[in-house]
Amino acid sequence: MKFSEVKDLSSVELVKRINEKKNEMFQLKMKHSLGQLANPMSVRTGRKELAVMMTALGQKKAEAVVASKES
Repeated sequence: MKFSEVKDLSSVELVKRINEKKNEMFQLKMKHSLGQLANPMSVRTGRKELAVMMTALGQKKAEAVVASKES
């Protein structure tokens, strides 16, 4: 998932996807600790995707604060 795909989403959609990704990451970590995960690199990929989404959400929040201060 690239940042360009995520930056156009609304804040509500970003929060929804972040929560889904956090739940998915929890499941991946549990499977990894039990040795049931076929591809351990999926944990790293998921972590990076989560970081991209959280960065986009933070950027939207910062833009909203700046816009409210300018008004």
